[in-house]
Formats: sequence, structure tokens, C-alpha cells
Amino acid sequence: MEKNAFFENLQARLSKMLDDTPAADLRNNLRALLQQGFEHFDLATREQLDLQTELLSRAQSRIADLEARIERMERGSMTTPKPLQDPPLS
Repeated sequence: MEKNAFFENLQARLSKMLDDTPAADLRNNLRALLQQGFEHFDLATREQLDLQTELLSRAQSRIADLEARIERMERGSMTTPKPLQDPPLS
């Protein structure tokens, strides 16, 4: 038997054995209690924090791109003179 398969089989058996004991109920109850604590204290989970970090990074990148675009547009408008008045439409 392969070493990796042996450990996977062992893990599956131990997990099945624990699922049939009060430890599974304790684990589920503890998870529910922690989730309520997160909601009560307005705490963020790691997944929520990671998502917000990614969104912030994308927003900062987009802002930098827009700032560079505005700077290029401003430099371009300084080199080409603007007409003082629009020509009449006759």
C-alpha cells in the first residue's frame, strides 16, 4: 500500500470514528458558539478579511491607473493650445 494512501485511509477511519462520538457534537457546538461570538462582537473572519484586502488592493491599483491617465491627459492638454472660442455654427 502506498504511504500516501495509507495516511488518507487512516485519516478517514479516525474521522469516521470521531464522527460517531460526542466529540463531533462538541466540535459542532463549539463552532456554532464561536460563530455567534463573531456576530455578537462584530468580528470579521479570516475569509472576510482576505476578501476585503483583495478588494482594497484592486481599488488601489485602479486608482493609480486612473491618476496616471489623468496626468497624461493634463500633460497633453498643456502642449496643444485650446481655441479661445468655439467657431460659430452658421
